[in-house]
Amino acid sequence: MNDAPHLEPGMALFLDFDGTLAELAARPEDVAVPSALIATLRRIQTDLDGALAVVSGRPVAEIDGFLAPLHLPAAGLHGLEHRETLGARVHRAEEGAEIRLLKQRTRDSGLLERGIYFEDKGPTLALHYRSHPDLEQELAAFVEEALQDLPGLHRVNGKMVIEAKPDASDKGVALRHFMGQMPFAGRTPVFIGDDVTDEDGIAAAQALGGFGIKVGEGDSCARYRLSGVAAVHAWLDRASLKVV
Repeated sequence: MNDAPHLEPGMALFLDFDGTLAELAARPEDVAVPSALIATLRRIQTDLDGALAVVSGRPVAEIDGFLAPLHLPAAGLHGLEHRETLGARVHRAEEGAEIRLLKQRTRDSGLLERGIYFEDKGPTLALHYRSHPDLEQELAAFVEEALQDLPGLHRVNGKMVIEAKPDASDKGVALRHFMGQMPFAGRTPVFIGDDVTDEDGIAAAQALGGFGIKVGEGDSCARYRLSGVAAVHAWLDRASLKVV
């Protein structure tokens, strides 16, 4: 992979949150976002005429909380939540019967008492094992078995987390949805992310004539790479100066 090119005025920028804009933390609520980053995002959002969105596995409300006072266009829960334009209403998929059953099975498994962190996201579920990496294989086996009779759910492996979500959406679907709407339509999409779930967004951006940037190590279909969160911040800071 080559070094990431500069952002240009005709592009649309899509950013993952955890591991891309913010360093990972043991608990999702413990991440920190520097005020300088928020100022940079505000400049880029203005310079791109609004074509900047956050695409995350988090709920949109959490993204807003970390990026306050910004309320950017956003896709949360891997696209199961959408806010298409700045300040618009958030549209969210309903919690289905299968995810409710999986949540109950998880609560009954005994894994939570042993340190697995249960993150209830409504229509999706995330199980974090960053504080107990020794439980990775046991957790993976539990999720695999628990999903066997729940065909509408899809397992997603992330960094020290296993998520379950409906098959209806992913970050690539979310990006394509944005690209059909103003102010994103007609622009060149750029997707930046660090995790396996971001590969769908990267692939979609590249299929639409744009490019993806992989953050950190690991295999990726992205054409470009940045070394980590600090490098993303530096790239964004430079980009805010390049877009005129």
